[in-house]
Amino acid sequence: MHKVKPGIILFVILFGLWLLLAGADRDELIVAAAASLVISVLFAGRASALGSVRLHPKAIAYAVIFFFVFLKELVHSTIDVAGRLLSPRLPINPGIVKVRTRLKSPLGRIILANTITLTPGTMTIETKGEYYYIHWIDIRTEDIDSSTEAIVAKFEKYLEVIFG
Repeated sequence: MHKVKPGIILFVILFGLWLLLAGADRDELIVAAAASLVISVLFAGRASALGSVRLHPKAIAYAVIFFFVFLKELVHSTIDVAGRLLSPRLPINPGIVKVRTRLKSPLGRIILANTITLTPGTMTIETKGEYYYIHWIDIRTEDIDSSTEAIVAKFEKYLEVIFG
């Protein structure tokens, strides 16, 4: 039974990606469902990290909101970094800061680290338990709590509901 939930989530992810990339005519739906099912059955035991995903309506709503928050931060930080690159003074203050996460789920922590790295201007260098070491293009503070608020908090509140 402990392999059922990760298998279902894996099936939904694979099937959704297939639909996103290939379209949705009848024959492709049948092939997508069959391929997703076979892969899910074969690899459900290795997808145990997906067992921490919560499937209640609030978690699903927060996943959608998280996607849009990430897109907003992606656009905002891309414009910020582009402005810094195009500026003749190159206003940067790079360095590494230490931040803390409240997330308990390994998958939630991985997604947080990758979200930080995908956002221009920040990159997760290392994770050690609840602490992340982040390269920040423009350090505004070296205080752990302030850095956590500036970098982590906007994503963490959604990931905590989705993963715990």
